Formats: sequence, C-alpha cells, structure tokens
Amino acid sequence: MDEKPKAPLPHLVFFPLPFQGPVNSMFKLAELFCLEGFGVTFVVTECIHRRLVTSSNIQFLRHSYPSFHLMALTDGLPNDHPRNGDRFIEVFNSLKINTMPLLKDLLISGSFWQPVTCIVADGLMGFAFDVAKETGIPIFYVRTIGPCTLWTFFCLPHLLDSGELPPLDTTNINADDMDRPVRGVPGTESFLRRRDLPRFSTLGDTAYESLQLLMKEGEEVPKAHGLILNTFEELDGPLLSLLRATCPNTYAIGPLHAHVKNKRSKQTVTESKCSSSSNLWPEDRSCLGWLDQQASKSVMYVSFGSIAIFSREKLMELWYGLVNSGVQFLWVIRPDSIIGENWEKHIPAELLEGTKQRGFIVGWAPQEEVIGHPAVGGFLTHSGWNSTLESIYAGVPMLCWPYFLDQQLNSRFVSEAWKVGLDMKDTCDRSIVEEMVRDLMDVRKEEFSRRAEELSELARNCLIEGGSSSSNFQRLIMDIRQGGSHSS
Repeated sequence: MDEKPKAPLPHLVFFPLPFQGPVNSMFKLAELFCLEGFGVTFVVTECIHRRLVTSSNIQFLRHSYPSFHLMALTDGLPNDHPRNGDRFIEVFNSLKINTMPLLKDLLISGSFWQPVTCIVADGLMGFAFDVAKETGIPIFYVRTIGPCTLWTFFCLPHLLDSGELPPLDTTNINADDMDRPVRGVPGTESFLRRRDLPRFSTLGDTAYESLQLLMKEGEEVPKAHGLILNTFEELDGPLLSLLRATCPNTYAIGPLHAHVKNKRSKQTVTESKCSSSSNLWPEDRSCLGWLDQQASKSVMYVSFGSIAIFSREKLMELWYGLVNSGVQFLWVIRPDSIIGENWEKHIPAELLEGTKQRGFIVGWAPQEEVIGHPAVGGFLTHSGWNSTLESIYAGVPMLCWPYFLDQQLNSRFVSEAWKVGLDMKDTCDRSIVEEMVRDLMDVRKEEFSRRAEELSELARNCLIEGGSSSSNFQRLIMDIRQGGSHSS
C-alpha cells in the first residue's frame, strides 16, 4: 500500500521591527516554534541581515533547524542612515512604504518555500493587518514591549483628552507638574506619575507623528487573530486581565529567552549545537573571565541597550558616580552610543585609574550570560523590556535609567509595582548615581535580593509543564494549527 504523503509543516512568516530588542525577542519566539516542528521564514531588512551575519551565530540556527529560513528585504533607506531610536519614525515609514509591499507581493505570488499558514508580525506595524486581510492569511501580533506599556498605549486617547499626558514640548514644564498622579491608566492609579508616561518630547520633530502612531494600537492590535506577549501571568496578571477585555486571545508565554532554553534542554538541540543569539554587535566574551575573578553578587552590570545615545557630559556623570560608589562594575559602552567624536581621548585620569581598579568596559556583552553570572548583584539598565525580563528571571535587582518610550513605564513598575529595584529617571548627577548604586548594592541589598529571588522563582515555575507560560504556548500552537481560530 502506498504511504500517504506527509502533511506540509505549518509555516509561519515572521516580520519584526528592525531593531535589536524586537529582533532578539522574535528570534526567540521563532526558535520556540522550530522546536515544535513548525517551519519559519524570518523576514528582516537588508541592514539587519548584514549585521546578523557579521555578529550573530545565525548560521548555527539555520543548521540546527532545516525548516528555518532567513529572508532579507530592503527598507529603502540609504546605507549610512543611523537607524537609531531618534530616527524611529523614518525607519517605520520606510518599512511601510518600501518593505511591506515587497512582502505582500511575495505572499500573493506564493514565492515562499511552502504555503504560509500565518503571519507573525510586530503589533506596532498595523499595516501588516491589511496585507493579511488581502491575502487571506491569518495574522498574530507580537508586542515585544511589556503589558504595562501596551495597556498605556491603549489608554493614550483618554490621557490626551483628559490632559494627563505631558505636553510634547516639556521645556517649560516644572517638576511639580511632572510628579502629578495619573488616574487615566486603570490598574496603575496608586503609583503612576506624569513623568512615568512615554516621553514623546525626546523624539523631536517626529513627536506628534509618534504619538498618533501609538494611539492607533488600541484600534489595530485587536484586529489580529491573537496577541503574543513576552511576559508571564504571575508578573503581569492584573494588566493582562485588562488587556484581555479588548484582546481576549492574548498569550503570555515569557520569559522567551528562558522558555527557549527549557525547550532545548528537553530535545536534542543543545547550547553547543545552537544558541539563538541575534546580536547586532560582536560580543566581547573576555568580560566573563573578569567576572569569574569577582566575589559573589559584588558587580554592578551596566548597559543601556542597543539604540540609546547620550552626550559626553552624561557619560562623565554616570562614570564618576560608578567609580565614586566604590562598587565593582562591568560596563557596556556601545561604539555608537556617545554623541561626538574622539570622546575617548578626553577621559580624566582619575576615571581611568578608578576603572582600572574596579571596572571593566566592553563594546558589547553576552548579556544573558552576564546577568546570570554569580558575581553580578545589580543591573544599571535603560529598562528595555528584554533586559527587564532577563534581570527578573536571573533574580538580579535593577537600578533604572530609562531612555525613552516604554522604558519610562518599565522603570516605574520595577521600583513601585514589583519593588525589585530603584528608578533613577530624569537625573544624571554623579552624586545621585553614587548614592543609588550604593543603595542597591549595599544599603538595601538584602531587601532587593530577597524580592528578586521571589520573582525569579515565579518566572521559573511558569515555564515548567503545566505552568502558565508553558500552557499558554501550547494553546497558541493549537490555535495556529487550527487555522488561527479564536479560543477562550
């Protein structure tokens, strides 16, 4: 008797925002599906593709999962465009005008290696829904920000109407105005202030356009078949309940970086065969050897993410604060993160000497390994969502110095909702940096460490069989296999 032909693999097309954080998070999600036997085509811009090939181990991923395919499309921007956070709207608009039509043509023509089961796109790109509707392919949105920010974006129209959103021009607003309580974001009334809301003024000329884009979230995201979030029920349960009133088919399946590792450990894919690094900068692993020589929980890890940029003056204040605190520190200073040229040639001698005694600086670090290292006792962070979840999972308290948008909210939740760190937003004074580093690493070390361990245990338990994130992921798999149908 002839054997029945095998059914084709469910095939997902991923389309992330072309920045380190979203790409990294969605790569983890893509690998989760590969581990479940799905086919994946991961669509990135040509710029991101070049950097992945240069700096990541994407080749190992492709080797370990024959059903994983990487595709590059142009974003329509010149090669020398900085593509950083300050130019986000330019990148976004170019994706909409130049990249999405190319993806649409590929979907309509059936040019992928096999038929597409569904599209998995960043939820900020609402225009992807129109393509999904036109092609008849179900779409699931992924938001790589936290629920606290997504829910606040849903509330933006009300905040704007009520006057609670800070003005786009904050040059003449005083501190008392920024410390006024915000009542228009249900679930956060007891601790949210105006200064904790997304700061559109940092986006310059594109502030209004950015505000309008994010205000559409509440309209666009519920149109999809489902919403996938990198968090877990035990951390964000109250806000997830509020989101589900609008997006009932919401899947909280994080922390994604740990979810992937757990899945790998149960299968034949091991870390030595495949580690789904999607870094856009080469890692300097020498810092791990330096950490091996430090005492337990004695080191403050310092990293402000992949797109933040700041002035030499702020760099100096942070640097003096770290050195003067007397705490050992490992600092990631990204090559393109400081405004101005030749800033390295004007570093005061006392800073160089202080760093030589108790510091270590690299251009980029293997962050998951660093945060999980026994020597790391605190994380001075920009409060990006990936970094926040990685720190929570590892049980490392945070000192938050947010840069823009979702980071303003994340830092407030770290300090007031989860009580696992301190919020240092809106200040960059060496004496304050010094004091807050000491608070986190010495004065209140036991308090923060205890709370961090409590959250870490919750994050680990949600990934075991029957845990909340594990169960939510299995429900997501079932829904996709059934053609994107909604389930309760």
